[in-house]
Amino acid sequence: MTDTPRTGIPGRLASRMSMPEQHEYLRAKLSRRRAISSTAATVGGAALLGGASPAYAGSPTLLTDTVTARVDGSFVAPFGRHLAFGADPKTQMRVSWQVPFAVGKPYLRVGLKPWELSRKIEAEVRALHTPSLTRKLPAVDQYYLHVGLDGLRPGTTYYYGVGHDGFDPAEASRLSTIGSFRTAPALPETFVFTAFGDQGVSYDALANDQLILGQNPSFHLHAGDICYADSKGQGRESDAYDARVWDQFLAQTESVASRVPWMVTTGNHDMEAWYSPNGYGGQSARWSLPGNGPDAAGAPGVYSFTYGNVGVVALDANDVSYEIPANKGYTDGAQSAWLDKRLGELRRQPEIDFIVVFFHHCAYSTSTHASDGGVRDAWLALFSQHQVDLVINGHNHVYERTDAILDGEVGRPVPVGGSTDPTRDGIVYVTAGGAGKDLYGFGPGVKDSYEGNIHDHEHIVTFHWTKLRLPDPDTVEWSRVRYTGFSFLAVEAEAGASPKLTVSALAESGERVDHFEIRRGGR
Repeated sequence: MTDTPRTGIPGRLASRMSMPEQHEYLRAKLSRRRAISSTAATVGGAALLGGASPAYAGSPTLLTDTVTARVDGSFVAPFGRHLAFGADPKTQMRVSWQVPFAVGKPYLRVGLKPWELSRKIEAEVRALHTPSLTRKLPAVDQYYLHVGLDGLRPGTTYYYGVGHDGFDPAEASRLSTIGSFRTAPALPETFVFTAFGDQGVSYDALANDQLILGQNPSFHLHAGDICYADSKGQGRESDAYDARVWDQFLAQTESVASRVPWMVTTGNHDMEAWYSPNGYGGQSARWSLPGNGPDAAGAPGVYSFTYGNVGVVALDANDVSYEIPANKGYTDGAQSAWLDKRLGELRRQPEIDFIVVFFHHCAYSTSTHASDGGVRDAWLALFSQHQVDLVINGHNHVYERTDAILDGEVGRPVPVGGSTDPTRDGIVYVTAGGAGKDLYGFGPGVKDSYEGNIHDHEHIVTFHWTKLRLPDPDTVEWSRVRYTGFSFLAVEAEAGASPKLTVSALAESGERVDHFEIRRGGR
């Protein structure tokens, strides 16, 4: 029997341990050995804060606002700005960014005009130390800065700049760094949002970002597997992990995420086991999300918000997945109970016409990972009970969507350009995993079909994952459109007397490869 790489956990033991169990095993082991100690890196003779927890190498090193600069701040430029809504998009925005070194007194300036950023707010600093996990990877210190803006005016454009001692965004030479955002309107109006999953760092990911910006979306939904710093995606201590990929990702995404709230949830590649028992310490350091999910569940990717006439719910499918069980059951049922309650609350709000749910693992797909039976068992009955209108997934690096599914069967065929009513027909499930990571294909004999030329009774044999982590065969009649190119979703939401969602899939070339409408009966 051999130990797993890096961790010192015997291989057979590691294969039977959940992520929290591995965390506790290593924490005790490393504490006994006293193998990890606080260290300092030196750049140009200046010491930088960068020690790991003496008890556990994966514990994030959290800095406070008392940190002082170790280098001249005028030579340190902020990067990786990204926005996210708070729980109320009408009045709350979260601004996050990164600096390559510890800086003194980081802050945000904000105002109603780009030349009048009169309000100055001190930033919260969250830093991560990642130890040298292999001989080829150095230890990495990363500094993430966050400001929560509350009490904003609905439907208003704000301008902001981020800075620190030695770098003032209000200076004439820095004005090119000023960004902007718009809060949600007080009353519903027509708007567009975009969505995809499985992005990573690539030319194709960057191209998708620029196409998304051209849609002028009010927000963007990212269905997990954000940057692939963890290349294995099994949620284990032995997963290969390079924290520097996050620097590349946030720099790549800044051109759009600094203007469009980038609402992320958690994929299997986002379980970064070195940072916390459930692997989400890194996500909590890098992102400021609404934080209104199940209390004390430690699930940063579980939350909801409303924008106009649409209620949006983000879920963490790692909690229920049969395929990749490292975090299975980590909320002890709290997430599903919260989901039931929240969907009911949204459906009872008269101003909400549509409910959109997004998460990573697929409920219905015929591509490489196929369908996750854990998702189906945990949530599909709740989606049906509360008449969810649209479900968006990633995980499979393709575009695929179903007909309307009612009680596990096709409730209504929805051809390209067709229309469906969730109150009668069931729910359309969309896999939008073509954001930029290497593409998958479909099974033997299963063809792309983005021209909509599928017969109503086409049969495809694929599988879904069972409780025993075994593939169980499926005979599929619900797969309506399939496309293997890079792509994303653009959804236009219309309010008023006849509300509707117009859902389009756009290829990297800008070509519209699929579209359909969702209208609710009696609204």
